[in-house]
Amino acid sequence: MSISFLILIPIGVLIPRYLRTFTNRWWWAHWIINFLITSPLIFAAWGLAVRARHLSHLPMDHHTRVGYAIISLYIAQILLGAFIHFVRVPFLFVLHRAPQNYFHLALGATILAMADYQVHYGLYFQWPFATANIHPVKQSAKTAWLVLVIVGVPFFYIARH
Repeated sequence: MSISFLILIPIGVLIPRYLRTFTNRWWWAHWIINFLITSPLIFAAWGLAVRARHLSHLPMDHHTRVGYAIISLYIAQILLGAFIHFVRVPFLFVLHRAPQNYFHLALGATILAMADYQVHYGLYFQWPFATANIHPVKQSAKTAWLVLVIVGVPFFYIARH
């Protein structure tokens, strides 16, 4: 799930930002990456996480609650994206984008921020707790997370301006 939220979805987010400059056919690439490729990975990983939690008999904890919140928001984001694409009301918003477009952007940014937090929490707290730190998380994984967040967050901010 980390690869989906930290790499694939940000790529799918950047596609509209940059392709809109050159063409109005950016939506297909955005949809293919964020829905066709990433959704099966996210839902498969979520199913494995739910199954692992049940098999381990761990109680509902913070990591699990945040995971449920992220998956719920992700489903809402998919539905909102479909609504934005298939339900057009151009006569109401002639000069600007419709409000749901801005909400789609804000919800996506919230999901990405929560995913960054969730991966951090999993690497630094959940995994050591669940495994009694018998198999500690490698420093390279923690460094990769840090690089993705430190490089990724400013890049998205700069890309919007």
